Amino acid sequence: MPLFMDVHNVGDGLLAGDVAAAHEADLATQSDFGVNYLKYWVDETGGKIFCLVDAPDAEAAGAVHRKAHGLVADEIYPISAQG
Repeated sequence: MPLFMDVHNVGDGLLAGDVAAAHEADLATQSDFGVNYLKYWVDETGGKIFCLVDAPDAEAAGAVHRKAHGLVADEIYPISAQG
């Protein structure tokens, strides 16, 4: 399946613990859409979240976030793994 990186621009008040809870909700929901959330990164200072996801398409990746917690990504990019 294709890989995607999504970006959430959350802004001030972003806490890594809140992101961890949202990620757990993604993991509980992802099989409904044939998606596999692989890893995420949090930039608390910059107010950004980055998620690496294996999904059939960008729409399926976004649907998981929408159903799991409503925090949809601002951008989703197709990527290829290197090295």
